[in-house]
Amino acid sequence: MIKKETNADELKKELAVYKKELEKLEIQKKSKKKTEKPKIEKPKKKVVKKKVVKKIVEKKKAAKPKKKVVKKIVEKKKAAKPKKKVVKKKVEKKKAAKPKIEKPKKKTKAEIAQAKKDAKAAKEKAEAEAKAAKEAAERTPEDDLEEQFSDEQIRNFQIEKMDMDKLTNKVCEIIADFEDKGMLQSDLWKKLKLNSRDGSRLALRLERRGLISREKILQKGRWTYKLIIEQAPIKLESLMNSPCLTCTVEQKCDFENAYPEPSPLHCQLIEDWVTVEFSKKKK
Repeated sequence: MIKKETNADELKKELAVYKKELEKLEIQKKSKKKTEKPKIEKPKKKVVKKKVVKKIVEKKKAAKPKKKVVKKIVEKKKAAKPKKKVVKKKVEKKKAAKPKIEKPKKKTKAEIAQAKKDAKAAKEKAEAEAKAAKEAAERTPEDDLEEQFSDEQIRNFQIEKMDMDKLTNKVCEIIADFEDKGMLQSDLWKKLKLNSRDGSRLALRLERRGLISREKILQKGRWTYKLIIEQAPIKLESLMNSPCLTCTVEQKCDFENAYPEPSPLHCQLIEDWVTVEFSKKKK
């Protein structure tokens, strides 16, 4: 009896163990179902009838251009585009046309200094040549005569059968009439009936003595000289009617005298005479 009871207890215990295991399995299954994604049911394909399919295909074919038309368009595009070979040739030509430019080497300080000296010398030479060309263009026969004779020969110049002092005074008087304007030497030689050689030497003689000055001018396309008076000759006419010649107190008259003693600085007679002579010259 005791053995039967033990077998029953063991069976009960085994059953209880199996129950627990079954419960665990059920709990695991439930948890798996929760974690698993729900299956998405795919929509059923619509069954299109054969006739409808044919119509759709025909429409698509009509919309698409025919293969021949497409080929023509493609051929036109190809013709429009330049060929790669031609482009390559052009690129090669451009490369061949552009020469390689070598960068100039930096000059040393000595080379720069030498270049500056050369440039300065070239500039001075060009200026000297320009000056020489200008002087040659402006050269006159008088310039040649001036080089031929020394200063002493010009100062002692004489014209045969002529009183040089009288001739000098006459020349100065004629030139003085033109005042600061001066007169052309060619006109003066004609008036005095002198040749150009003698006239030019005479003008040089008067210039050396400081009586006249010569100014080079361009007249009718030729270079010549204009003569201007520097020291006008004294004329006796300028002293005529002077009150000093008949003055009764001329002996007492002095610059250092104070008024009322006679002095040319405050002489009414001299003032009246100067105003009269000045008005005559204006007329």
